Amino acid sequence: MRRVLLLGSTGSVGRSTLDVAASLPERFRVDALAASTSAAALVEQARACGAKLVSLEDAAAAERAEDMLAGTGVEVLGGPGAALELARRAEVDVIVQATVGIAALPTTLAALERGVVVGLANKESLVVAGPLLLATARRCGSTLVPVDSEHSAIFQCLRAGRAEEAERIFLTASGGAFRDRPLDTLAAATPEEALRHPTWSMGPRITVDSATMMNKALEVAEAHVLFDLPPERIEVVQHPQSIVHSMVEFRDGSVMAQMSRPDMRLPILFALAYPERPLYEPVRFSLADFAELTFCEVDPGRYPALALGYRAARAGGVAGAVLNAADEAAVELFLAGKIRFTEIVPRVQRVMDALVPADTPAAPLTLGALRAADGAARKEIHAC
Repeated sequence: MRRVLLLGSTGSVGRSTLDVAASLPERFRVDALAASTSAAALVEQARACGAKLVSLEDAAAAERAEDMLAGTGVEVLGGPGAALELARRAEVDVIVQATVGIAALPTTLAALERGVVVGLANKESLVVAGPLLLATARRCGSTLVPVDSEHSAIFQCLRAGRAEEAERIFLTASGGAFRDRPLDTLAAATPEEALRHPTWSMGPRITVDSATMMNKALEVAEAHVLFDLPPERIEVVQHPQSIVHSMVEFRDGSVMAQMSRPDMRLPILFALAYPERPLYEPVRFSLADFAELTFCEVDPGRYPALALGYRAARAGGVAGAVLNAADEAAVELFLAGKIRFTEIVPRVQRVMDALVPADTPAAPLTLGALRAADGAARKEIHAC
């Protein structure tokens, strides 16, 4: 029985994590939950899974949750920093970090300081502060298991050989909602259209990022740090079916691919159970899924965002923080109807040009420097 702390329980990954745990009650017990403002949803989850310790970052929401849970024996932590306290207090074996955004970074670091398995679904943390996270994991004896489907796939493929034997990594990309749409019509694309992903069900930002392929730009920077490979040995290939989640080529020419139906519950299960693979019935593979598997090179004219990920990986330092924050702010403007779809990437590029000049030596990473870069990028995106 593994005791689980779930950070970001009311989001899509959090809900899927609870679904996996509920499917295998003999293997997992969710003891603690954290959310931001969704008191009613958190209370419902706590009652369903039996968690005895929960937190809400919004103090008023925490008070509402406390009232709803009165007499149940559930302890409620509330206010800014509640999730951080929860991450430090909960006696668990696995921590799943499913909170969205850079604000989760301190909590991620606190989770890694516990010396447990940490399933990381928050890609922003690795893009922004990968070296800090990996150094903390090594120092504290934690095992960091990526939950992002592509990086989980690479992590799994690398178990077929030694890391130093890996020659290249292939990140697969669906191409998003506009992969077949004529380029000259993209300026008129609406948020509603951008949010219709052809194969995955995801949150708003990552779905828009899939349409621009900024999600792959961020994943290149993430893979560079996580797997200690230079950017030129990380390739992105377009794979519309989303069955092959990523591939690793070894020195001898062998290529290992991780394949499954596009369902986030599988990489979540892998992290929860690592290094074991329990029997799991809800998501099974079928030969029909192999009906068509196609791959092609990414068109840089359709997806100019991809180059920014390689640029951030090569620059190091705060470049990942700038790229992540600028993109998040630009996507927010697009979803609010304030800029066009085709303005997202050019704005992000101008912010990178302004805040990460070429040939600038990477400064040492600190939380203060990362927060400053994040704030500067969000401010600059509105001035572009």
